[in-house]
This record gives sequence, structure tokens and C-alpha cells, in this order.
Amino acid sequence: MKIRKITEVAKDLGLTPEELFTYGDIYSKITDKSLYQKQRKGKLILTTAITPTKAGEGKTTTAIGLADGLKALNKQVIACLREPSLGPVFGVKGGGCGGGEATLYPEEDINLHFTGDLHAITAVNNLIASMIDNEAYQNSDLDVDPEQIVFPRAMDMNDRSLRRIKVAVNPKDGQIHESSFVITAASEIMAIFCLATDEEDFLNRVDDILVAYSKSGKEIQVKDLKIRNSIKRLIHYALYPNLVQTKYSTPAIVHGGPFANIAHGTNSIIATDLSLKLADYVVTEAGFGSDLGMEKYLDIVSQIGHFNPDLIVMVCSVRALKLHGGVKFEDLNTPNCEAVKIGLANLDKHLENTSYYHIPVIVAINHFSSDDDKETEVIINHLKEKNIPYSLNSSYSDGPDGAKDLASKAIKIIEHTPAKYQPIVTKEEDLFTKIETISKKIYGATSVEYSPEVFKKLSDLNQTEARNYYVCISKTPNSLSDNSKLLNVPTHTLHVKDLRIFEGAKFIVPLTGAVMTMPGLPKVPQGKDK
Repeated sequence: MKIRKITEVAKDLGLTPEELFTYGDIYSKITDKSLYQKQRKGKLILTTAITPTKAGEGKTTTAIGLADGLKALNKQVIACLREPSLGPVFGVKGGGCGGGEATLYPEEDINLHFTGDLHAITAVNNLIASMIDNEAYQNSDLDVDPEQIVFPRAMDMNDRSLRRIKVAVNPKDGQIHESSFVITAASEIMAIFCLATDEEDFLNRVDDILVAYSKSGKEIQVKDLKIRNSIKRLIHYALYPNLVQTKYSTPAIVHGGPFANIAHGTNSIIATDLSLKLADYVVTEAGFGSDLGMEKYLDIVSQIGHFNPDLIVMVCSVRALKLHGGVKFEDLNTPNCEAVKIGLANLDKHLENTSYYHIPVIVAINHFSSDDDKETEVIINHLKEKNIPYSLNSSYSDGPDGAKDLASKAIKIIEHTPAKYQPIVTKEEDLFTKIETISKKIYGATSVEYSPEVFKKLSDLNQTEARNYYVCISKTPNSLSDNSKLLNVPTHTLHVKDLRIFEGAKFIVPLTGAVMTMPGLPKVPQGKDK
């Protein structure tokens, strides 16, 4: 392990100390605005995965390992990743900085308070919530209907007891009404933070957020609260991307982190744009499998950010494929080649998903020490038959050396197989077409069913400017369907049960199931003393 001062890491990217705002010697913000005016020069590599399982696929580990592997081949590279949320850190996940030898440094700082970005986003959210409640209490000219306040509070921690609450139970403290909390990573402010192309765009989008209705039914937006300057002061430094390093001193930019099951699930557009201007190769990732994170990256983020990904890395593991093949979790260490063969259908479907976007792909087989060689051979033979590039990645245990083959093959593909990226849906299509294209092509749904209320809402929205909003479907990450218990490649109908309109983020969120915007803690949380 070679940890360097952050100013030395910055030199790899041609950055000087004057272009940074440092936090001691270990991380910094990149604050020189002139850098954002440079031309892009980098190749963009998007890391995604098969349908997640509790066996783990190692997507973040693979992204970090690949960046380390590229650096080991003397390439100028940045790993561009999301900031972890405290909720999953203390809940189920336990951290979001990779693992083993493919880890970000300083791991604990990044997993916890870091540079305060998530706190700033939370503060913006709660300033808005506080201001709208005050307008109701003061009986201002906005004439707020307390029963029609639709903007939630936020907190960066799992707490199921805050999903539905009553506010101002004592009449002296305000108008009694129902409210709720969302975890910061699921908030519209976080979505906007990562979709904004600059500070002005962030402020404009926040201004457009719908927060409440007046007693006469008029929409009330953030701009009506007249708090733009306060929001700017809260968010200003947070919008500068954070520079850290991997365990092997590869530069990494870590910035923003929306959930992919309710929002678009990747780091900020500002961070990726800057990374492409500073490095020859940029390795990023999108949350969960190709059906969620990758689809949203390519159909929303890439269109807004004008990104043209050069390569997709599809991560799979023997263990995950065995689970999709019907093996019980407690039996994963028992070799079962037949289960791997059955589970390959899931990998094939995710590879099919990449083909719709006309971007070359390589499969990274994430190696676990418990993997049986014959099981791994089943995957390799299958990919050889389909003429799909692959690499056995062992960066978790072997560091950069374990990802050199993946890095070398990635470079070769990028140099010899130009990407011809195109999204599968565009803003100009109507909302029903967008939803059904994604559902049928990406999820493999045979049909889409809408509740009567949702059907009417969508029909009405198609007659407004919201027709041109992006569609960001909220769905379980644990299945290609909307039923988390259906593994592998199920035959299914997608059920759209409700709808949310994010006027600031400019996307429609069709809700297909009980996706929690405020998760609860498990029976034995990661935050509990062991």
C-alpha cells in the first residue's frame, strides 16, 4: 500500500496546490473554476453488473481495481465514484468504498462525514421544509394549505419510524399536519445535486421543486419561498468534487450519491465532466444491475451530461450466478456447475441490455477465494461460445496485479472497437412509450399494467411540459421484475402503482412496488458493536 499526500496525487492530473482546497494531507476539493472550461480528453468506462444478490458481485471493488490496473499500466486514470450514505453504512452494507486491496482511502472518512457534502444537501432539503412550514404558520400571502405540503424532510440515516410523522403536534408550534422523512440519498435535492451541470443549473432546478399547494389549489415552488441565496451559501462548496486516492494511490473523485432504485444512482455530472478533462481514462459505476443504474446512466445522465461511454464492464461472480441458478445462500461454498449454467441466463439478459446502446462490453468475472475452478470454467466457456470478451478479476485479493488483464483488454477494446452510443428513449417520446420501452427491452416485461389513477395522471402529464421529462423507474434492484423474489430471468408483467413528479430533477418516477425512500435498520445493523 502506497498512500501519498493528496497534493502529490493531484500532480498526476496536472493539478497544483493552488487549484485545491485541502483537508489536511489526505483529501481535497478541486476548486479552480477554470479547470471546468477545459476540453474533454478522456475515455469513459461504465461499470455495471448482473442482478444483485446478497452473495455480492463486487461492482465498486471492480471499478476501483480496474482504475488501479490502468494506473499500473502507466495510464492517466481517475476512478469517479459515489459518496456512501450513512444509512447503508450503519445498516446492511457496512460501507461503500470497495473492499480488500481495491479500496478507497481514507475509507472511514469517506464512509462517514467526509467533506460534508451530504450534510449540506440535507441542510438545503430541511431549510426548504422549514421555510414552507413557516409560511403556513405565519399565514403568509402564499396561503399554504398545511394538508397539501408535499415536500419531505431528509436525514442521512436509516430510521423507519420517520417514514410518516405528524408535525407541530402543539398548535403553538405551527399547523398540525402529516409529513415524512426520506434518507438524503433518496431526496430530490440529491438527485438534482448529481444532475446539475453547474451551480446555476443546481439553483434553477431547486427553484422548480414543487413543495406545496395553496388553499385554492395553486402550485407553490421553492422559488416562491425566496431563499435562493441561502441555498447557494449552503451548497456552494459541496458542489466542488472531492479528490481522494485508492489504496494504491490512484486518483479518485468521489462526489454525490443518489440511490438507483428511486433516483439515477451515480456520482455527479460535474465530477464526471471534470474527470474527463483531467485524465485519459475515467472509470465510473452505476448502482445495482444494468436494469437500474446502467439504464438510467445511459438514458438520463449521459443525455444531460453529453457523455458518450466508450466501454461497459459487466461484473458477475460465480456465487451470484449460483444463487440465480437456485442454490441456497448457505450452500454457496458447495461446487455446483449446473446451477452456474442455469444462472448464466441472468448474465445473458444483462449483456443483451448493453447491446441496445451500441457500446462494447467486457465481462469482469469477480473472483472469490471460495470459487471452484470448474465453475469458473463454465462461465468462461459460455462467453467464448458467444465471442464476448472477458477477464478474471482478482483485484480484491491481488490489488492492481489482479486487474491488469482486465485493464489491458479494456484498453484494446476501446482502441479497436469504437462505441456508437445512443439512448433507447429520448425526451421527445411520450411518457407511456418511455416506460414501456424500458420495461419491455431492459426488464424483459411482457406487458405493463397501470393503476387507473396512474394511467390518468400519465395521460394528463402527456398534455403538459412534463411529457418531455425523463423517466426514472423505481423498482426493486433484486430482480429484473418488480417482485424481489423472482430471480434469474422471470416472465413477468410490470405493475406501475403510483407516480411521483420531480419538477426540479425533471423526471417522472413511476413506482412499481414498495421501494423505501427511508430504509429501516436490519435486526443486526452493521453499526452495532461486534
